[in-house]
Amino acid sequence: MNCEKRIALTGFMGVGKSSVARHLSYLLRCQKIDLDTLIEVSEHRRIAEIINADGEAVFRRIETENLKRALNKTDVRILSLGGGTWTMAENRDLIREHGMTSVWLESNFNHCWNNIRFSRKERPLARNKSSARKLFDARQELYCLADWHFIVKPDLTSFDIARQIAEEVFS
Repeated sequence: MNCEKRIALTGFMGVGKSSVARHLSYLLRCQKIDLDTLIEVSEHRRIAEIINADGEAVFRRIETENLKRALNKTDVRILSLGGGTWTMAENRDLIREHGMTSVWLESNFNHCWNNIRFSRKERPLARNKSSARKLFDARQELYCLADWHFIVKPDLTSFDIARQIAEEVFS
């Protein structure tokens, strides 16, 4: 396996994008960036704080600017997107223009919701099960636009998923 390809992991919040990216980086010995982390470091505040104080529209502009920065780092081979990054047409275009292969980590709502519920991270766009479900349903048709599609099964660990992606996408 080599690190010639560049991939962007997308999928709903709580699906495990950050964990899979971390394991992929380890398996392939290549650089990764977690877009949410990059945003929080560059803005000096948490994503929830940005959304709560400035609104989702301002956050999306900040997200796109940070996405551009991440994409211009040519040594980065793995990019873990935020749950809503891929839903913006401009972001999908940027990812494609920079030669990245998009990979959708798909799971069922209950799996994602359980991870959201038990996470220490505040999720202002999914404060309750009902709002999370609406967002989940609305985003599915956009996630389908990804180049690759991996179904996250409950019996697979994030390491198992990373290994599968490494074998299928990077071999």
